[in-house]
Amino acid sequence: MASKWLWVAAPLLILISSAGAQEKNELTGIVGRTFISDQRASGTSATNTSVQLGNGFTFEVNYGRHLQNRGIFGLTVEVPLVYDPDEDLHFELNLIPESYRTFFVTPSIRANLVPDSALSPWFSIGGGFGHFSESSKLEFGGSNPGKTGSTTGVLQIGGGLDVRAWHTLSLRGQIRDFYSGVPQLNVNTAKSRQHNFFVGGGVVWRF
Repeated sequence: MASKWLWVAAPLLILISSAGAQEKNELTGIVGRTFISDQRASGTSATNTSVQLGNGFTFEVNYGRHLQNRGIFGLTVEVPLVYDPDEDLHFELNLIPESYRTFFVTPSIRANLVPDSALSPWFSIGGGFGHFSESSKLEFGGSNPGKTGSTTGVLQIGGGLDVRAWHTLSLRGQIRDFYSGVPQLNVNTAKSRQHNFFVGGGVVWRF
């Protein structure tokens, strides 16, 4: 009889232990907006020299792999993939593209405080690349004479809070700054880098 129960218990113990090991992975989905400061253009006849950038609706998918958990803090390697499909632009003269798309990939290291608690604040830093896809049309019509695709190096710094909702699910609120190059706007803004502040919230699934 004892051997019979052993045959039943052994697979269950293997499944439980493997489930615990599998929770070293996590998959996150975030939605929010990207905020970029307006930029001043020079060398034009515009009375209002401000190039205004919209607050683009933005999506993030993030894969993470837990490296260690010391109780007080934990370390995770993560790969944020962030996509802003429509960053609107506005300028007084018909010189700039009507919009552009942005894609960032920034492998990073994330440190969580008290990762097993109900509330876990965290900080992340890393770097990778980004790509701007400028519209082929100008804001007020006509073909865009400028470049319609540019790639840039990106530094990512972020922070947030994870709130445990269930055993394998958490809610996440965050802000990340993707410090990147600039898109091709066809006007001189005297800028070679810009801050892209992504503010959003979503769900973390650990498996």
